[in-house]
Amino acid sequence: MSTIHPSARIHPSSVIEEGAVIGADVEIGPFCLIGPQVRLADRVVIKSHAVITGDTEIGEDTTVFQFASIGEIPQDLKFKGEKTRLVIGKRNRIREYVTMNTGTEGGGGVTRVGDDCLLMASAHVAHDAQIGDRVILVNSVAVAGHCVIEDDVIIGGLSGIHQWVRIGQGAIVGALSMVTSDVLPHALVQGPRAELDGLNLVGLKRKGVPRDDINQLRAAFQMLKQGEGSFKDRAQRLTEDFDSDYVSRMVAFVMADSDRGFLTPK
Repeated sequence: MSTIHPSARIHPSSVIEEGAVIGADVEIGPFCLIGPQVRLADRVVIKSHAVITGDTEIGEDTTVFQFASIGEIPQDLKFKGEKTRLVIGKRNRIREYVTMNTGTEGGGGVTRVGDDCLLMASAHVAHDAQIGDRVILVNSVAVAGHCVIEDDVIIGGLSGIHQWVRIGQGAIVGALSMVTSDVLPHALVQGPRAELDGLNLVGLKRKGVPRDDINQLRAAFQMLKQGEGSFKDRAQRLTEDFDSDYVSRMVAFVMADSDRGFLTPK
């Protein structure tokens, strides 16, 4: 039996399948389908003609716009019907025609989106992707399976993120980019075959990052371009020369496991 809070407002043309959990002050517009394993937290808004299915959890104050498809099975031929989930955080805006899939057994079983994200029209989040907080996916961005998108990332319209790629905190990807390697935190990436083109200085300044941290990041970025040893060797040496949490975060990102290698400064 479904659990529907008495304050929820559900259009009579929508279908709420047995087992769904609908929180307080939820609004569900006309011609929606809410599957039996769906859990909608308080004040979630589902606009008309949206489909929410699978083992899917949507956090408080999130709005799903019309014609979105949320929680369907992965577009992965290896998927054999195993039990996997989609977890979406609070205060997200999921615009028209967005598609988001549940995870796969081989990828950890959970696709996850954080809080305060904006997924613009026709964006896609594939199986096992891990999306942080305050991420913006502009129109028609495609995030492939197993990707990790850290907090405060912006990905420009019509860009594609290759499977297993990591994009570090605060990075920005220009429109029409195909990203096939990991992107450093606070980096600026652009071009049809995406290239590392510097730091996201505009984003850093907008967030009020202290000037000293920005200067240290700029100097660290220059040191990554040249010097002896591998890219990881040069990154490791940054810890000896800089005293900045932002540089330390960049070093930690480089030293972590990478399945795709890195976009490196030229």
